[in-house]
Amino acid sequence: MNPTYFALVVAAAIIFGVLTLAALAALMVYSRSERRVKQRLEGADIVADEFQGERPLLEGMARQGKAIEQMLDVQSETARLLVQAGWRNADARLTYYAFQAVTPVIMVGLAILGGITIKGKWFDPPLVYIVIFAALALGILIPIRVLRMVAAGRRKRIQNEVPLFVHLLILLYDAGLSTRQAFSNLVREGGGVLTELGGEVQLVLRQIEAGGDTSEVLRNLGDTLEVGDLTTILGVLRQVDRYGGEIREPLLDSLKVIEERRGLDMREQVNLISGRMTVVMVTFFFPALLIFSAGPAVAAFLHAFHHAATQ
Repeated sequence: MNPTYFALVVAAAIIFGVLTLAALAALMVYSRSERRVKQRLEGADIVADEFQGERPLLEGMARQGKAIEQMLDVQSETARLLVQAGWRNADARLTYYAFQAVTPVIMVGLAILGGITIKGKWFDPPLVYIVIFAALALGILIPIRVLRMVAAGRRKRIQNEVPLFVHLLILLYDAGLSTRQAFSNLVREGGGVLTELGGEVQLVLRQIEAGGDTSEVLRNLGDTLEVGDLTTILGVLRQVDRYGGEIREPLLDSLKVIEERRGLDMREQVNLISGRMTVVMVTFFFPALLIFSAGPAVAAFLHAFHHAATQ
């Protein structure tokens, strides 16, 4: 690499580091001033810092990650995804927001370090600025992408537990238990079976015991998790809780619809796999079969033509 270009890269790295520190400081000042304004408007005892504890460095990074989220996430997607991923406690949220703040800095540092190490023309100006900007954008997008993947995996696991959840509910309702008693029994004895739904049922039970309306709590659970099969079952429970009536038959009908839908989804996946296998066979197996079956004849024709040409 040209020494002049190397000096420019180092200068760009130093300038970017200074700008990053300044941006973090500005975000910290902004978040603190915003909290102070809220405390003055709503009362000093009402608004509390979300990240208060004995880890000031990690909590400071989490505040910066929270500020980045507030600037980018205008639809509150992150809060919903955190609940869907099961990261409700303070430590999980603290870790995620710290990861949100650190990832852009790490990505930019890796890009600059890789460019200095490789010393290729691709890292010469003005391409160096494009690479740094791309690394910064990628570092901002990676945390939310990881969170989406974790939330999608947990929603899939919850969806797989819905049929067992329905069967257990039917057994408990047949035993004469109410909705609150059935949920209490599931939390007490079904935690090892319903690994994902058990925690959600326990949360619902706590809200009901705290005086929350059963129908409203179930609706909030369905809207938050966004699992179609579970939302259907919770809708049935809400209707029965509000208007009364038989619970066994509606649950069995909903379970039948869920199983039929899963059967159709499985058939669709089998058809997709069959199509992909056909492409693989045509691409790899058919040429080998053609060479094996038609190869000797083609070789004989070529040998005959060569023999005739030589004569």
